[in-house]
Amino acid sequence: MKCRLVPVIAIIALLMMMGVGCGTSANSTRQPRSVTVTGSADVMVVPDEVVFSVGVETSDLVLTRAKNDNDVIIKKVLAQAQSLGVEEKYIQTDYISIEPRYQDAYLKDGYQKRELVGYFVSQNIAFTLKDVSRFEALYSTILESGVNHVYGIEFRTTELRKYRDQGRAMAIQAAREKAESLAKEMGQTVGVPLSINENSNWGYRSYSWWGASSAMSQNVIQNAPSQGISDGGSTMALGQIAVNASVSVTFELK
Repeated sequence: MKCRLVPVIAIIALLMMMGVGCGTSANSTRQPRSVTVTGSADVMVVPDEVVFSVGVETSDLVLTRAKNDNDVIIKKVLAQAQSLGVEEKYIQTDYISIEPRYQDAYLKDGYQKRELVGYFVSQNIAFTLKDVSRFEALYSTILESGVNHVYGIEFRTTELRKYRDQGRAMAIQAAREKAESLAKEMGQTVGVPLSINENSNWGYRSYSWWGASSAMSQNVIQNAPSQGISDGGSTMALGQIAVNASVSVTFELK
């Protein structure tokens, strides 16, 4: 009986399809053992600017009167803001609306008609105040000028990039400490990081000393500078804002 020889190339191809190659082993394709953790950090910062938005709404049965009343208040607000240190380039009108409003009126014969309530004119002004010590005075003054809506107040820092970088480094440190603690409980040690991802939910966060204990955890680092701002007579406590950072890190286990 004749033996049929299989070409060497065909044998090599068959071995490669089966996952066996020259100089390879099953261990070389195994994924490294790893642990994935998250780390967070809050850098506590005294704010050095405040951004807020206010609105003025007026109404009248005559459109021109409603518009004129609104303009008078807005001009007064703008003048007072500039007198208290808000630069003109940091004042912006971000919303204007003129709207007629109606209500239904019922007649004796059962029919109804729409009656004009008035023309409502609204303007919103956004301010950026660089001297936060003047905020309370500005806030009280513009409210007395006829402002009847306050839409948002946000204390911020002009050095956000600096504190974000600091927070990111602290978050990575927190992640490593957590990974080392977890690995130690399992009789392992932590090796090199295999991947590092920054979580996108960074930003400012309000802070209260009453809530400090509940915000702390094993993988959260907080840095609270001691400096503050106080003029001795102000009733508004500026406190601190938190610039937070969060990362996810995968470490090799040894």
